[in-house]
Amino acid sequence: MKNEQRIQYQVRLADPAGHRYAVRLTIPHPDPAGQDLRLPAWIPGSYLIRDFARQIETLQAQCGGDPVATRKTDSHTWRCAPCTGPLIVDYQVYAWDLSVRGAHFDESHAFFNGCSLFLAVAGQESQPCLLDLRPPAHARGWQVHTSLPPAAGHPAAAPAHGFGCYQARDYDELIDHPVEIGTPQCISFEAHGARHDLVFTGRVPGLDLDRIAADAQKICAAQIELFEPDNPRAPFLDGAARYVFLVTVTGDGYGGLEHRASTALITRRADLPVRGREAPEGYTTFLGLLSHEYFHTWNVKRIKPAAFVPYDLSRPNHTELLWVFEGFTSYYDDLMLLRAGVIDEPAYLKRVGRTLDQVLRAGGRLKQSVAESSFDAWTRYYKQDENSPNALVSYYTKGALVALGLDLEIRRQSGGARSLDDVMRLLWRRYGRDFYRGSPRGVAEDAMPALIRDATGADVADFISRYALGREDVPLKAALARVGIELSAQPDHTRPTLDVRTQADPAGLRLATVYEHGPAHRAGLSAGDLLIAADGLRITDATSLDRLLDARRPGERVTLHVFRRDELRQYTVRLGKPAALRHRLRRIDPGVPARDPREAE
Repeated sequence: MKNEQRIQYQVRLADPAGHRYAVRLTIPHPDPAGQDLRLPAWIPGSYLIRDFARQIETLQAQCGGDPVATRKTDSHTWRCAPCTGPLIVDYQVYAWDLSVRGAHFDESHAFFNGCSLFLAVAGQESQPCLLDLRPPAHARGWQVHTSLPPAAGHPAAAPAHGFGCYQARDYDELIDHPVEIGTPQCISFEAHGARHDLVFTGRVPGLDLDRIAADAQKICAAQIELFEPDNPRAPFLDGAARYVFLVTVTGDGYGGLEHRASTALITRRADLPVRGREAPEGYTTFLGLLSHEYFHTWNVKRIKPAAFVPYDLSRPNHTELLWVFEGFTSYYDDLMLLRAGVIDEPAYLKRVGRTLDQVLRAGGRLKQSVAESSFDAWTRYYKQDENSPNALVSYYTKGALVALGLDLEIRRQSGGARSLDDVMRLLWRRYGRDFYRGSPRGVAEDAMPALIRDATGADVADFISRYALGREDVPLKAALARVGIELSAQPDHTRPTLDVRTQADPAGLRLATVYEHGPAHRAGLSAGDLLIAADGLRITDATSLDRLLDARRPGERVTLHVFRRDELRQYTVRLGKPAALRHRLRRIDPGVPARDPREAE
């Protein structure tokens, strides 16, 4: 196709101090009745209306050198007046969102997701696109890191990690390859013939790139083998030459967002290994995040709920299946660390115990199912407040427990011959392998019981009804015992409890959450109260509160003084028993293979 027939986007790094990108959109054949331009309201994988359009500060259009009138028709849409010939639209985007979802730009680096920068040409979303990245005037030595392929055959095609032109088959592909520009620390590895780049932005003196690459290679290889055991092949090779991990390193951050051939991650500096030192405990957390987002290359980016085929980026897309797409992924992320050999079995069981702690700590699991949590992600899960632990359940964490329970149940019914792996492979063959070819289809809302039966022969309809669609706790103790794992629970300390979650405050100790039916709730305390004294002694932080509780016994009464807004109030709390919050899993049957704690053989 001739280059001038593509929809073209030019991005200039215009104002690092003001954090502004300058974007020029050229439309060869605008709608003669008037061209609509739309920016996505949300980004796939993060289920909340983000209103990216609010960051477009200025927008002008021209055709043949003459100005074209534009007006906004809704929160995300601009209408350009009718014109003939190429329509050129220039606009500026403010970029100061240091997250995996949006765009960020200063004198040290530039990062963006296409959902934040690229206006869609309404009615022409299926047209091929050209992206022209211009080098910054303020910096030398900056390179481009993205999984978007260079524009083959174009005279300005970008060289490796260079500025120039990149290509996308359509708008959906254009916005599914985030871009990092700067001078990060990088290393590459291969997994089953596919190149993977690790790109770390942010200061990490002595970063042990070799160790991270070695561990990531094992994780990626294990996941490729899970989905394609007979002929291991990475799923992104049909549309990209490599997979890119774009990692932003901060003092205190955590998160990830998946894309078809890359992922954007944020991690704490303290969680990364440094050459010559033992890896920190948080390194496993980072590897789990990396594993989670890479697993999404199959499960979400290609295997999708029918509600996401195609995405409608102008409004919420509701599905009850996030417990499958996020919950199953949360189950496999840690399991893949075990299978890859980067953690041992006790470390894996400890992580499962922590998931149990998180789920069973919050009473919201008894009010909301993971299916309901999935559907309400847009209005409840992604808009959490001080009462959320009492009202909500996470489709990530409880979804992971549902996946574990399903895996154990499938193994029980099949005598160890089948597992959840067989379900993932059938999902891949039916819905994922050819997703970006021909006519894609998604998983229907009620498909999972029949699909699991087809894959394994197991009847899990009642299981799904009770633990995914219903609100019952997944019965893991007996199921784990059958495979040689003992599950127990005991308090993580001996001090009595108020049953609250606190956060630091310069004036005292803030109650962040008051758990329903706990001692503080029964006494009348509320989230947001500022605790300043207990039995006449000043409370300055969590440590001072713990010291006071250590000197008390369950059942004793404590007088608390709090500020609620600017009003001083007094409450008498009868202290509760320590909650059984620490779940411990350990192998008790050495005859069961230690490699995978779920095995029933």
